[in-house]
Amino acid sequence: VLAARQKALAVHMEPVVEEYIVQLINATRHPALYNERLGEYLDYGASPRGTIALDRCARARAWLNDRDYVSPDDVQAVAHDVLRHRLLLTFEAEAEGKDADHIIDQLLNLVPVA
Repeated sequence: VLAARQKALAVHMEPVVEEYIVQLINATRHPALYNERLGEYLDYGASPRGTIALDRCARARAWLNDRDYVSPDDVQAVAHDVLRHRLLLTFEAEAEGKDADHIIDQLLNLVPVA
C-alpha cells in the first residue's frame, strides 16, 4: 500500500492543472466572484486540506488509469467525492433543494481550465 501511494504521488501534474485545483478551491471560498446566486448558497468553502485532497485523489485516479500524468478530467472526476463534505451550505440553499453536488456541478462549469 505504501509503495502504491508513493507511485500515485509521483504522477506528474502540470502547473496548469495545479492552478485549476487552486482555483476550484478558491471558488468554494469566494463563489460570488463566479456567480452571484452561487455566493448565496455557500456559507463556507473547502479548506487548504481540500486542495491537498483534490491533488492527491486526482493523482491516484490518473495512476489507477495507468497514466503518468494528471488531466483536468481526473480533477473533475474526483471533485464531488473530495468536496461534498467540505462545503457548508446556507439555509437558503437547503430550502431551495440545493445540495453540495449541485454546487460542485456549478463550480465545475464556471471555473475555467486555464
